[in-house]
Amino acid sequence: MTSALFPASRPAFEFDTPGRDLGALKRAIANKLTFTVGKDPATARPEDWLHAAAYAVRDQLVDRWMRTSRAQYDQDSKRIYYLSMEFLIGRTFGNALLALGLRDRVYLALKEFGVDMDAIAELEPDAALGNGGLGRLAACFLDAMATLNLPGFGYGIRYDYGMFRQTIENGSQVEVPDYWLSHGNPWEFPRSEVTYRVRFGGHVVQQGEQHLWVDTHDVMAMAYDTIIPGYDTKTTNTLRLWSAKATEEMDLGAFNRGNYFDAVERKNHSENVSRILYPDDSTVAGRELRLHQEYFFVSASMQDLLRRYLRTHQDFEALPDKVSVHLNDTHPVLAIPELMRLLIDDHRLSHAHAWSLCQRVFSYTNHTLMREALETWPVEMLARILPRHLQIIFDINAAFLAALSQDGQGTELIRRVSLVDEQGDRRVRMAYLAVLASHSVNGVSALHSDLMVRSIFADFASLWPERFNNKTNGITPRRWLAEANPALSQVIDRHIGTGWRRDLDQLTGLRTQIGNDKLTSAFQAAKLVNKRRLADWVRAHLQIELPPQAMFDVQVKRIHEYKRQLLNVLHVVTRYLRIVSGTQRADVPRVVVFAGKAASAYQMAKLIIRLIHDVASTVNADPRVGERLKVVFVPNYSVSLAEMIIPAADLSEQISTAGTEASGTGNMKLALNGALTIGTLDGANVEIRQAVGPDNIFIFGHTTDEIANLRGSGYQPRQYLAADAELTHVLEAIRDGMFCPDEPKRYADIYNALVNWGDPYFLLADYRSYVETQERVDALFRDPQAWALMALRNVASMGPFSADRTIAEYAERIWHSTPLRLPEEQP
Repeated sequence: MTSALFPASRPAFEFDTPGRDLGALKRAIANKLTFTVGKDPATARPEDWLHAAAYAVRDQLVDRWMRTSRAQYDQDSKRIYYLSMEFLIGRTFGNALLALGLRDRVYLALKEFGVDMDAIAELEPDAALGNGGLGRLAACFLDAMATLNLPGFGYGIRYDYGMFRQTIENGSQVEVPDYWLSHGNPWEFPRSEVTYRVRFGGHVVQQGEQHLWVDTHDVMAMAYDTIIPGYDTKTTNTLRLWSAKATEEMDLGAFNRGNYFDAVERKNHSENVSRILYPDDSTVAGRELRLHQEYFFVSASMQDLLRRYLRTHQDFEALPDKVSVHLNDTHPVLAIPELMRLLIDDHRLSHAHAWSLCQRVFSYTNHTLMREALETWPVEMLARILPRHLQIIFDINAAFLAALSQDGQGTELIRRVSLVDEQGDRRVRMAYLAVLASHSVNGVSALHSDLMVRSIFADFASLWPERFNNKTNGITPRRWLAEANPALSQVIDRHIGTGWRRDLDQLTGLRTQIGNDKLTSAFQAAKLVNKRRLADWVRAHLQIELPPQAMFDVQVKRIHEYKRQLLNVLHVVTRYLRIVSGTQRADVPRVVVFAGKAASAYQMAKLIIRLIHDVASTVNADPRVGERLKVVFVPNYSVSLAEMIIPAADLSEQISTAGTEASGTGNMKLALNGALTIGTLDGANVEIRQAVGPDNIFIFGHTTDEIANLRGSGYQPRQYLAADAELTHVLEAIRDGMFCPDEPKRYADIYNALVNWGDPYFLLADYRSYVETQERVDALFRDPQAWALMALRNVASMGPFSADRTIAEYAERIWHSTPLRLPEEQP
């Protein structure tokens, strides 16, 4: 390879490409244990063997990584920079083995050392870099970019302690730090030479046409790189995460005076920026820290990508042809004024020129329709923390509103679309800035994208309808089927081959075999293996016995009122009351599994978690119930736990209020693993219904339009209560302390929220439809053959929900980036 960075005349540089045969892998693991981990086999702990194997596997990826980087420069590729506050990548060891096709050989190599690979793999902590669907989507997208040979970079924050590790004490969520880095991370490369100064505070001084941002307090951003391998390809991309470092380690003078805490106070304050994900924003200090975090990572990222671009370009005319910056929700939107600042203040471009470049570089994905979740920042806070950026935002807004006025737009529309909400506490609308600066704005499901242009961005869509589009989310089948569910993967491989890992549409090949007794039996056997695996884990960790023959009814996602875990609890209570009264049939035992974290300041969500535990304690201990109903809450939900729970699911609960869930990807993962969906017509459930057919999914509840009509006509939840005696009984049981006799009024706020305070997510309106649909679920489960056939139809129809399809659409229609051409790896 030759380029300005890799000239033909460079000195010869040779290195040993690691071998892939069993003997070479054994030698590599032994060398890593001895020379990298520094342990003798006689004293090595299981964690040491894990690190030795991880380093050996990582070496297999490094050569591909280097070749990919050189190919990007040689081919002057258009790079895709994906900015996200979260990258929920989970464990890396198994994913790397899958991408390299080395799982069996590494297993045997370790076995010959007397080490159980599966056992040590369980010791790898999940990377605490995210919380929910936003971060897992970003991780799936990085996997798909590499698999499709696209030159992609992820940019985010290297959180020292993640969001938190969820523990349960007396049924309540308690947050503690997630020490995921305590044993080191063999998958990352610290880049101490890649650091950027990130500035806060100060004030702006104008000298002629130039603006000088002075008297700032600064933090250094240091890069840590993680390899992102593609599956069955040589392309290997980079996730670059930023860690905050103080500009000075300590104040030696203060230390020598005996002021030991003062000596390191500034360092600790600076490095708080990358301590945790989503600090509690119920306080001013928490909100300011979140603003610091968001600016910290986008500033470092914009500086980094400009540095990379300028290594091979003399000016910025080609920037939109070589750089695409994608904003994953509103958290990274400060990248827009930051790129403007760098181009104007550091590189002396005019405001108009810089803005023209930005509008061709940025694209934006919206992930929520709820206005309260659309990020805004007080003008006063921005003026204190990012004064130069506030100036730039005001300049952008002034030019935008002036252009609208010149076009004859009315003052009311101009007021509505202004980047600054002038009512009350003046605030900058970050989502509006993203729409204004981006050449493409997309939703993440067909329904969400339609509602997006009819609601939160209706005015902008009327101005620029061509800017808005849909890109339905997808998931990687490598992680969520091949790795998470080897039992089902083997069944599929035997019937249609292995090509589905790169082309999920090949699952349609199962359709012609549905009804084949061997396929049905093999599918049922695989499901039972997965259910027993989950039951064993629950017995070992939660001391609850689960009957594997029962229906495993699963709702695993972030705890939020709109996701309606509470509606699920109402059904559990309904079922329990029917059992103890003798009106519930005994032939469909059910295990209801919950998992998910509540934001630390979200008191109602935390109260719902407490209710789930109280209901579970009552139900599981009642001898009248036995194995007919079990309730489990799996604490500290993570990617690795999802990989165990999802394959075991029979029923997938996707029951959000219609019109609130942007897409969801848990619905896709569960259906891909052979669970049937019970859900509302919300998010991607609509498209799943289209894919599997209306007879292969359980849909209930009010539609989006019906919810809007209910809201508009003055929704009265008490009317539903008065008309439904069973619902009344259920709510009174919760209100009056049936599940918390030691504190009977514990759930008064839940009762009041549903009955007296407006039921904002329409649980009572959808309750009867939900319960009746659950009865249809029971009826089908009584026929195991019919259930298995319907589940197989779901699996066979999941091709459209691959992240590879989604990313191919992004690359072609938004980013306009083409795949790399890599030379063949030497055998």
